[in-house]
Amino acid sequence: MDFLTNTNVLFYLMAYLIGAIPFGLVLAKMFAKVDITSEGSKSIGATNVLRVVSEKDPKLAKKLGAGTLVLDALKGMIILAVAKMAGIDESVLWGMAVLAVLGHCYSPYLMFEGGKGVATSFGVLLFMLPIETILAFVSWAFMAKSVKISSLSSLVGLLILLISMNVIHPTLPEINSQVPVYLIAFIIVYKHIPNIIRLIKKEEQKVAL
Repeated sequence: MDFLTNTNVLFYLMAYLIGAIPFGLVLAKMFAKVDITSEGSKSIGATNVLRVVSEKDPKLAKKLGAGTLVLDALKGMIILAVAKMAGIDESVLWGMAVLAVLGHCYSPYLMFEGGKGVATSFGVLLFMLPIETILAFVSWAFMAKSVKISSLSSLVGLLILLISMNVIHPTLPEINSQVPVYLIAFIIVYKHIPNIIRLIKKEEQKVAL
């Protein structure tokens, strides 16, 4: 029972369970009356919200897509901020960051299905590595506006983040390792495998972001 009352363990659980909240599904059902887990890519992320809701109401789709993006990013940032204010160790914060992304991608509320993890990763990494994440966001935004392919934009942003991290933080402060970031990167790439296959085949759809 001591395990369940351990402060670090409780924060790990909170990070996973809060990260798992499917805001895209909730917003789409509440305001557009559609189930995004049964349409489009069936992902709970902002891109699928935008794609599915656009068929009914393009203006509403942009609002819900933006709302999903913000909430998915904030759910990771907020729990990390609370943990930091509570004096939780840096190594635990990194574990929480990984678990928040895992929660989004493999949500227990959705039979361990979920999204691609990009927005939640953005949130936790913005908190932990702000400079690298801002550089990644700028590259994502440029790609999103120019090529209008969400998956490609996300993967390019991830690449820029990893490159800039290796320049700015060859080892992460306090933990002397880059492993947590590479775990998050692995999760994102793994969830994007179908998209990567479609990109190679030149079959990936564009989205008006």
